Parts: sequence; structure tokens; C-alpha cells
Amino acid sequence: MTYEKGDILTIDITDMGINGEGIGKINGYTLFVKDAVIGDKVRVSIMKAKKSYAYAHLDEVIEASQDRVKPLCPKAKACGGCQLQALDYKAQLSYKQSKVRNDLIRIGGFDPEYATSVLKPIVGMENPIRYRGKSQFPIGRDREGHIVTGFYAGHSHNIIPIDDCVIGAEEYAQIMDKVAEHMRRYDIAPYDEASGTGLIRHVLVRKGYNTGELMVCLILNRGPSYDGMYITGQGELIRSLSSVENMTSVSVNLNRSRDNVIMGEQTHTIWGKECIEDCLRISADITDDDSCTLSDFSKDIDAGCGIDRLDREITYEISPRSFYQVNPIQTEKLYSLALKYAGLTGSETVWDLYCGIGTISLFLAGAAGHVFGVEIVPEAIEDAKRNAAKNGIDNADFYVGKAEDIAVNEDAAGNSSEALIDMSSDTDKIILPKPDVIVVDPPRKGCDTALIDTMLRVEPKRIVYVSCDPATLSRDLKLLCDGGYTLSEATPVDMFPHTVHVETVVLLSRKDA
Repeated sequence: MTYEKGDILTIDITDMGINGEGIGKINGYTLFVKDAVIGDKVRVSIMKAKKSYAYAHLDEVIEASQDRVKPLCPKAKACGGCQLQALDYKAQLSYKQSKVRNDLIRIGGFDPEYATSVLKPIVGMENPIRYRGKSQFPIGRDREGHIVTGFYAGHSHNIIPIDDCVIGAEEYAQIMDKVAEHMRRYDIAPYDEASGTGLIRHVLVRKGYNTGELMVCLILNRGPSYDGMYITGQGELIRSLSSVENMTSVSVNLNRSRDNVIMGEQTHTIWGKECIEDCLRISADITDDDSCTLSDFSKDIDAGCGIDRLDREITYEISPRSFYQVNPIQTEKLYSLALKYAGLTGSETVWDLYCGIGTISLFLAGAAGHVFGVEIVPEAIEDAKRNAAKNGIDNADFYVGKAEDIAVNEDAAGNSSEALIDMSSDTDKIILPKPDVIVVDPPRKGCDTALIDTMLRVEPKRIVYVSCDPATLSRDLKLLCDGGYTLSEATPVDMFPHTVHVETVVLLSRKDA
């Protein structure tokens, strides 16, 4: 039986898709329903019909699922930032656990029983709100021409006005109110994508969750200024923003591109420091101890189990363009797992690829012989070098470049300060000593095939893969396992509660090691 646009149907929601949409079937025909959750009985109207499936609008919840809850944010349904606020948090964790497992089976090709055995229970949050240490707010106008700030609706660039995002820091609302008020007072136009006109495109806000320090960066549609004045009434705006408690840095970023890339190449500090600081504390067992289970790692950290542990606090300087995990509470758990999986004994040469500002590298250095970090963003590498010096770490070096362009110096002694790195001007490759362990934390698109080939060629004993997308993770794991590695263990970590996103940290072991 086929259905058409406008048809009204009643269905039971029995599953959820990768984007958090409810899935139901009628006469073998599949319907995807945004805002429906497993266990709901709903009335829907078809919006777009295909031969074997359709996208439908949720018209009415006839019988609510036992896992349905009232969203924390009144704009949750319209806003594209959170997709799962109508789902109880425990059910969210179950959904993400299944998502990782299903991708390992469907995309990675792993046997279902094996995937279940290596996948440990997801590490969730005790209080999954106010966790974001970074938010990027677009600015525009509503239909009446008023200045609005908030977040984009799902799959669009329509701004949903948000007074206070419940997953962001409380200070963000106060900061955005001050920016919007200043724009109204001085008649400063927001950026218009269609015409390419207007000044303020986005406002980036960061908070160091363990220090309280705040940063604001205004992304402007303009070129460089020779007098340091980037915005009308700049002095007054600085006074307003600097009055926010713990404000540490105010900067501007210049971006005149017509694409969707948020930040440009030039950033200028107009008040305070160039960076804010935050600190992370990592605890991990370096030797095996059966009394500690990775399946409940957050409790193990608090319990202090294990006979040989690395407990370390690292302070980081974070600039506007730095990559720094947005959820510091979960980051400590994620990186503790990564350190545990690395299995370091104090002598290993480690590559940390896509290293950002050195968040993982500097913890690895506490248990390794030498760590080499590689990252494409120059500002991040400068931050990483400063962070190493700030924390007195001298066995970690950082280099700007593409992870996929790394070559190996087979003769280099990994722990020798005289043979740590060799830059080849002919090939623009970074030449590193052969690694014992590789830690890789790529962007959502996963690892480049050239990097996969490099990892297989240099044959480290262990690869620790930190992923923000279980689909690309599973794709890459298939290639690595086909190339001689075994998937030993994987643990999902809920870095982004109330969204469909999930991080996973994976241990791969060389089969012949």
C-alpha cells in the first residue's frame, strides 16, 4: 500500500533513527516522525512521501511513552540544538548505546555477539545540564526586523530566539543580552546571508568550567582595521561586557567569506587576555586491576581503585579558535579512558593526531617516553606549546600539519631529544619516530584514508581512537581491523546530553603484538 502527502495516520513508534526521529510502521510502510519517542502512539500527517517510506509531522501524541518527559527548554521542539529533550535521560543513554552498537554491526561488519561483548556501558552524566563550555550564537532579524539571537532551527538557517539555553552556562544569556542591546542602540546590522551585508555574524562564548573565566569573540563581516576600531561604540561595548563577572577576554574575528564557515583566519583581542584558562583532572590506572571496571569508570575515578595510577591536573590556555571539548565534566572521563586504553609504561613513543591544544597529549606525556602532537590549526599548536611550558612538560612536542601527511623516520630514537623531528621541505611532511601507540581524535568525517594507510604501515602496538561519530568510527575500524588490528574494547561517553551525538573511545590492539 502506498501513501501520499497529506495522509493522516495513527502509528506506534517502535524505534528511533540516527537523528533522533521516531520510527513507526504501518502495513510495512516506514514513517519518520520528528519529536516522537519510542513507545509513543501518535497521529501524524505525511509531509513527504517516497515509495517505501515517508517523513511525517507529529500532530498529536495519543498515548505518551513511559520514557517521554517534558523538555527542559520551551524552545526545544523548534530549536535544532537539542533533539532528545523529550526523552528521559536514561532512555537517551540507552538510545546512544544502541546507536554505537548498531553502527559497529551495520557499517563496521562486526559480528553482533562480538560487538556486544566489546562494547562497554555508556558513561553518562549525573546532572546533564549547563555543561557546554562553548556556544556559538548566530545573530539575525525576525520578520518584524528586530534583532534576534539564539540557535538555528533544524536543517535551516532560521534563527530560533533563545533567552537561556539550558545546556549552556548561565552567563551566556547575560552576555547575549548585552550584545543585542548594543546593536539596537547603535543600529548595528546583523549579517544577512542572502546579500552578504551586515556586520555581526555570530558571537562565540567560552567558559572555563573549573576556573570560571569567560571569553567573548564577535565574528564580524569585515576586513582588517588599522586603528583597532571594529564596531561602532566599541568602548561602550567593552565596558558592558567586561562588567560580567569573571569576564577575561573580549576579541573580534574577521570573516568576509560567503560560505558557512563560522570563523575567519584573523582574530584580534580588544580587551583583556588573548586566552582564558581551564584545568582538567585525569585519573587512570596504568596497570591492570580487576577491581576497576571501565564499564563504570566515573565511579572508579571517585573510588580511587587501582594499584598504579596517574593522577594529574593540567591547566590549559584556550584561544577563540582552539579546539577544546565543550563538556569538561565528561572530558575528564573520556580522556581517563583514553589514557587507560593507551597502556603506557613510561617508555613509549606516542603520536597524538588531531591533537588540538594538547588536551590529551599532556596527560599522555605523564606516562609516556615522548609524545608528538600534530594539528592543522596553527593557533591550536601555539596554545599546545604554551600549555606544555605552563605545566612544566618537556616530553611533548607539537607541530602544525595534516595528520595524513606524516612520514616515519625508522632510524629516529623516539626518546632522544636530538632526533625528535625532521621537517622535509621537499614533501612538506612531518617526519616522526616510529610510534608504539597512536591516539587519534579526528573530526566528524573520521580519518583520511592516507592516515589509515600510515597507521597500518607503522604498526603501533595499540591505537586509541576517540570518535564523535559512530558511523565514521565504524567505517575506519573495519579498515584497521582488516589491516591487522583487533577491536579490544569500546566505551561510549555521553559528551552531549539531550542531543543525538555521542563520543566513543576505542582500543585497537595489533594482532601479532
